[in-house]
Amino acid sequence: MKKAIQFLSFSTVLSLVFIACSAEDIRNIADPNGEKGTPTQTTEVIPIDINSDGFDFMAKMQGHWVGNNLVINDEYPFFAWDYRAISSSHTFGIHEGGSAGNLFTSFFVSNYKGKRTIMARNGGLLNGIYRTSYFVLDKVENKDNGRYYRLVDAIGGDGIMYMELRFPNNTDSLYFNSYTSGLGNRIPNRHMTFKGKRMHSELAENAASATGYPQNTIDPELDFTNGFNKDFLYVKEGLSQANSATFLAVQETNNIFDLAPQSGDPYIITDHPRLAYLQVNIDRGALDNDQTLLLFLSRDPFTDTNGYFTSNLNAFKTALHFPVLSIKENQFLMTYMHPGTYYVTVVADIDGDFSISEGDITHPPRKVTIEPLAEQQITIDNITIQN
Repeated sequence: MKKAIQFLSFSTVLSLVFIACSAEDIRNIADPNGEKGTPTQTTEVIPIDINSDGFDFMAKMQGHWVGNNLVINDEYPFFAWDYRAISSSHTFGIHEGGSAGNLFTSFFVSNYKGKRTIMARNGGLLNGIYRTSYFVLDKVENKDNGRYYRLVDAIGGDGIMYMELRFPNNTDSLYFNSYTSGLGNRIPNRHMTFKGKRMHSELAENAASATGYPQNTIDPELDFTNGFNKDFLYVKEGLSQANSATFLAVQETNNIFDLAPQSGDPYIITDHPRLAYLQVNIDRGALDNDQTLLLFLSRDPFTDTNGYFTSNLNAFKTALHFPVLSIKENQFLMTYMHPGTYYVTVVADIDGDFSISEGDITHPPRKVTIEPLAEQQITIDNITIQN
């Protein structure tokens, strides 16, 4: 019988149904009418001073958040964000989608517009497009249903895009909404709603211990006392100046090491402390070059010592990254990797359903320990065990 576990591509997600909640329960956590109306201009940005309120967000945000994700009108029953400290005042999480690209959001302490505040970097790489946008904390509220935080575009305010996060009272839960206007094409509407629970807390706890997180200090590279260099900001066609704190670069290939500096982004992949790289090399053996391969990085092994899928379904909840590789791809570079010890699993998706299914081919567990700032490799072979 087919296991109820499904791992999908960048536009879809890993699916393992174990958290029950409806889309309507999580769709809106602020104004339910916020998606209606006509396009607005940029709005004033007034940062929250975290010396007075809001610094507690940094402690609340860390964790392996496992739940479901509503992206536009498509709901995915399983999604995960792995937020861990990379410095005493910076926490980072990413969805590694595979050959198509990735999506990250990190949160850090900074100075902006005369205030000590919290800012965010959101963006990533998708099919040759590199984008990073910067946000700033402008609302902190105690609501009946939890502690609420809003971060808006650092230049365009909530008229361009914003994100809101709520931590329900007396729970280890997170609601995370993002809204976008297409850089001013429309009033910002909901793009993503994630609801999750904090799991596997030792991952974040170990990172916090190693970095002294959280502290109300500023990494020098992330001090925006003087704002952004206007010469590098992306200016939308038809405008004379940037309406968003967005940096953009485009090329035919997904080479982040070329695109990041081209974009003018003031903080790029090579500036991140602690984060490492892992190149996964795959020896297909007798597998056809056209066979779709699924790649997983997890805290616990997905296979037993003989190479068959584990009967412990809780192991699949420990998935941290779950990219899908392009046809004929035998190497994949995993970037922005938190240090730690993990299992790497490659699955030959024989029936092409992007699911862990009977008939799929796997291998015995392969463990790797990733050191801070390391550039490591692992070769996965012996992909011969048919489930």
